[in-house]
Amino acid sequence: MPIITCDVAVVGAGPGGTAAAVTATRGGAGVVLVDGEARPGGQYWRHGSADVAETGVVAEHRAQWRAVSRRLDQALASGRLTYLARTRVWRLDPPGESAPADLHAVRSGRDGDIPVRIRAAAVVLATGAHDRVLPFPGWDLPGVLTAGAAQALLKEHGVVAGSRVVVGGTGPFLLPVAAALADAGAHVLEVAEAGTGRGWARGWRAAAGAPGKIADGVRYAALLARHRVPVHCRHAVVAASGDGRLDAVTVARVDGDWRAMPGTERRVECDAVAVSWGFAARLELALQAGCDTGPGPDGAPAVRVDAVGRTSAPSVLAAGEIAGVGGADLAVLEGAVAGTAAAAVAAGREPVAPHPGIQARRERLAGFAAAMHAAHPIRPGWTGWLTPDTVVCRCEEVSVAAVREAVEQLGADDPRTVKLLTRAGMGWCQGRMCGEAVAGLVADATGTDVDPFGGALAAASRPVAAPVPLGAVAAEEPDMPIDRQSDPRSGGPS
Repeated sequence: MPIITCDVAVVGAGPGGTAAAVTATRGGAGVVLVDGEARPGGQYWRHGSADVAETGVVAEHRAQWRAVSRRLDQALASGRLTYLARTRVWRLDPPGESAPADLHAVRSGRDGDIPVRIRAAAVVLATGAHDRVLPFPGWDLPGVLTAGAAQALLKEHGVVAGSRVVVGGTGPFLLPVAAALADAGAHVLEVAEAGTGRGWARGWRAAAGAPGKIADGVRYAALLARHRVPVHCRHAVVAASGDGRLDAVTVARVDGDWRAMPGTERRVECDAVAVSWGFAARLELALQAGCDTGPGPDGAPAVRVDAVGRTSAPSVLAAGEIAGVGGADLAVLEGAVAGTAAAAVAAGREPVAPHPGIQARRERLAGFAAAMHAAHPIRPGWTGWLTPDTVVCRCEEVSVAAVREAVEQLGADDPRTVKLLTRAGMGWCQGRMCGEAVAGLVADATGTDVDPFGGALAAASRPVAAPVPLGAVAAEEPDMPIDRQSDPRSGGPS
């Protein structure tokens, strides 16, 4: 099995991880940057080949990536940075008193899946987040996507999700997705925002501290106005219909708890719908390392870090969304701080506190993130949209009726017991997509409050953090050289 030794290993090549790798390299460390995708950049800076058309919002993100890519190229040219694309880390054994950390990974290449082990004196976790999903009748039809998936198709492949698109859910992420789709030529019929937006009135001070974010929102709103895309607050996509694929959605006005108001339902014919309910941090590796967690700005668990990004686990640092979902700007800042600190930790030095100006900007961006989450909470009334045959767990094809039967007839009173009785959460995604929905249904059936913190922790606690072939994990491959210089634009050997 190939074993790579380095000073600092960075897991995740999104905004936070890329910044951490660059600054750790500048700090004199030998760094290995590991990512499961073919190219660095993460979801935010996801980009395709040079022949993918660039328009509007997508071109703006590509321009931001070019600036970061130059710094990444310089780090690669220094010889101190190794980039491993298409490499999935499935386990992290944290450093001991006299032993380095061991990252167990599988690298996909022309010769198949190759197990790889990375040993590092310090680790920066920048594993990011994935789309939070709430089911509704028909959400398993082709043509129903998360907003993140619709954005990924457009950014990386130049593919528009559909010709007639509805964007729905809650949160400011709806605006750039709708604007990008409209810029790319889709007819965006409407944006259905389940929240009221009034929460921003209570968080105006935090919003004022991040004028760039306000400017972005104004610009996206102007783009939607130019394309004549209506934005309807207190409206939600409550159902999808079609024969074999999506041909329409049902949009209804909702009350303050997101219960659909009778008589307000309307049918909107479309061939694609992109929905977003926010994001959930990917905590699997952090929990394996023993990092302490606490409620993030949205109430869901986040890794606790100090001013320089250190976690409670020795020599393990964290940056970006796993330390609290707050967007790319905050992730870059946290990644730069954590990378600098990781280089010091690997060298046996005490990290230096960040400059007061950097810390102040970090606090402003974190304050904006907290205000954003407070203004766009998930309300419990969404469970009323569901029908008994609505699929909750798509991997294992578990329905709402099966979940409720487990609670009402078989005595289950928590999501874990429901999982054991129904297999909900035992499929390919391991509960990433259905875990929160199952927890909401259990709370609804038992008359209790949803516990977003405990439920998310239970779903993320597992010995295998990513789906990898069992044969690749078990194989005892002979040592083989790893090409230490990879092209970050192609994900292959340079």
